[in-house]
Amino acid sequence: MRVLSVTSEMFPLIKTGGLADVTGALPGALTSQGVTMHTLLPGYPAVLKAASSGAVLKSYDTLFGGPARLLQAKDLLILDAQHLYNRPGNPYLGPDGKDWPDSAARFAALSWVASDLARNALKGLKFDLVHVHDWQAALTAVYGRYLGGPKTILTVHNIAFQGQFPASIFSSLQLPPEAFGIGALEYYGNVSFLKGGIACADAVTTVSPTYAEEICTPEFGMGLDGVIRTRINDLHGIVNGIDTDIWNPSTDTFLNTRYSIGVLDARQKNKRALEKRMDLHEGDGIVHGIVSRLTWQKGLDVLASEIDGLVASGGRLAVVGTGESQIEQAISDATKRHPGRVGAVFGYDEELSHQVQAGADTMLVPSRFEPCGLTQLYGLRYGCVPVVARTGGLADTVIDANAAALASNVATGIQISSVTPHGLQTGFARATRLHAEPDIWQGIQRQGMAQDVSWTRSASLYANLYRSLLS
Repeated sequence: MRVLSVTSEMFPLIKTGGLADVTGALPGALTSQGVTMHTLLPGYPAVLKAASSGAVLKSYDTLFGGPARLLQAKDLLILDAQHLYNRPGNPYLGPDGKDWPDSAARFAALSWVASDLARNALKGLKFDLVHVHDWQAALTAVYGRYLGGPKTILTVHNIAFQGQFPASIFSSLQLPPEAFGIGALEYYGNVSFLKGGIACADAVTTVSPTYAEEICTPEFGMGLDGVIRTRINDLHGIVNGIDTDIWNPSTDTFLNTRYSIGVLDARQKNKRALEKRMDLHEGDGIVHGIVSRLTWQKGLDVLASEIDGLVASGGRLAVVGTGESQIEQAISDATKRHPGRVGAVFGYDEELSHQVQAGADTMLVPSRFEPCGLTQLYGLRYGCVPVVARTGGLADTVIDANAAALASNVATGIQISSVTPHGLQTGFARATRLHAEPDIWQGIQRQGMAQDVSWTRSASLYANLYRSLLS
């Protein structure tokens, strides 16, 4: 079976979040399922640099405002459109921190080429299915319905990001008039790429079973819950995995000291290294870690307001991430109020994110909503006990250390019942009490590290879904 994956980012070539980790790991995981996956990616500067020896498969004289080429480097397909993608920095945002004004054209072009490739197979590149990710590639499913081609699967990684544009852009999309209707792209008089993809794809998946249930409700559906409910029989929740070769504490070259489930005491050396790196006072007390986008969705506005209480309870905090300016400022102010107790590095740092997972005692993920989350999976893998909100994929992947779970030796973390000051402070207090009992704490760590957080089961579910569509 040959599948075309269409995505706006893919680790290690270009990454802003968990989408890149998923699209980077899934092709390799599917190999054992008899699936060969090629990935189509925009030709950002970093992507073209990494695949500079790619062969030209096809040229376009004009593609949404300029010439373009389709390149191939092994299983990677690259849309080289300089007028759309030759821009520094973030793939979605301009220097002013706002969406690029031509975002509709940039990702319509990606979807158009995906559809063209799937319909008019080039030599040796005939695809049985097309698997597209998020709003940036969702238009591929709309082209598939109206122009023909293989069946399409859309994975919604975060329904909050929908690709909404004025109706005036519809005429540029090269679709028949009926595509601007309630059964496809039209959304309250505007164009929504994600809504169109949900309506037109042959199957819709999202990245955890609980999130699949949540997005059918007004609370979590972000205005698309009605559309999702019309596809309920075609909706599948498949939890993400992680690349357990990259995220492996026994082989991770980013770490000061490597360790495994059998030699947890070696984690202490990583804790000492993290304290030094983050300018934290050395000590045996609990160190909480955050590796995240610093946004409202992640609940980090509430957490930032509760740092004083976290420190007062004896905790220390190591933060790595970037995001909303007011949250960054609140955390920065806390580093000044609590030198040696709170440390922060604002920005994306892959190496340091591994070091936090290996050196911190907990990984805080107090998200208001979380489709799947990967940070808590990395935490489980590294013995960094997740402290998570009870929502979406966090609820599906972390077993709360309540009395029954502790007695049965199945607890793998701590769930917070509400993303409120009281909820967070309760979570901090529970973590501190459990951390003070080394035997109990190491039991939670080992139970977490023993979990299968790889892609093995999820890849099997995807492959079964592919086969069911083809049959």
